[in-house]
Amino acid sequence: MSEHVLKAGPETIVWGRFSAETPPVLTITSGDRVVVETLSGPPGLLPPEGNGMTVAPALHAIHAANLPIRFGHLLTGPIAIEGAEPGDMLEVRIEAIEPGADWGFNAIVPFEGTLPEDFILPDLDLMHIPIDIEKKTCALPFGPELPLAPFFGVMGVAPPPIYGELSSREPRLHGGNLDNKDLGAGSTLFLPVFVPGANFLVGDGHGLQGHGEVCVTALETALTGTFTFVLHKKTGTEPRIGLPRAETPNAYMTMGFSADLDEAMRIAVREMLDLITERLGITRSEAYRLASLAADFHVTQTVNGQNGIHGLLPKSVIG
Repeated sequence: MSEHVLKAGPETIVWGRFSAETPPVLTITSGDRVVVETLSGPPGLLPPEGNGMTVAPALHAIHAANLPIRFGHLLTGPIAIEGAEPGDMLEVRIEAIEPGADWGFNAIVPFEGTLPEDFILPDLDLMHIPIDIEKKTCALPFGPELPLAPFFGVMGVAPPPIYGELSSREPRLHGGNLDNKDLGAGSTLFLPVFVPGANFLVGDGHGLQGHGEVCVTALETALTGTFTFVLHKKTGTEPRIGLPRAETPNAYMTMGFSADLDEAMRIAVREMLDLITERLGITRSEAYRLASLAADFHVTQTVNGQNGIHGLLPKSVIG
């Protein structure tokens, strides 16, 4: 196993897009560990000078480079894994996540979010929020101090080449803007592979977010993550998995994405039935009953164009 460090800068970031055509900036082997720096803050959303918040020089350099922007997420990578081929599965172990800035921001965006008609605004309603890196808390200007619970909103691989270039706004079969607060340190994400190398991207650091992410943003901030990548080769002709899955320390997770929240729920439940039947060898109707008794399904987010549902099945149920 080798260890790598991937810093965020003009040569190592992609602005808000996933594409099979984006070349990797780092190539590793299965089992390698990578410490990845991510940054947050599109032009116009940085804290004003003189307010005591520190903007990383790398973020200024990225803005000065005038790179093409598809969406506002700053994504570090891609990271290619040697030997990865379409149909394989990439295991991404999220070993540690640390805050990387003493500030974050939250914004209410006109005509976006879960209640677009309730907040008719002439412009972005932007708030910068101080972060205490040592205490791992953030202090809201209107009152409470909240503990951080950091995770990466965007994690994904290159999509199938036929998809062309995709915005990082929506979660899809390649991963992308999952915005899943349960994917913190200690969890593991499993992604289907669609191109040689897989080409993993990560960013959209969230210092704190509730399920739903109802106003369209979380505590958007810079994070540094430590990841170990493990490649699982396909056996036979069928892909290892068709949609992202995950594990927390205590549960197995399935996901569903759709503009229709009910359809996202149906997809997540069908994925859960697949997982249960694979692991227990029981019938699909038996798995359906077990999911109804033991699995919890959560609204991941309702603001990314493709809504998200994820189901959690305690590992103690499977054994």
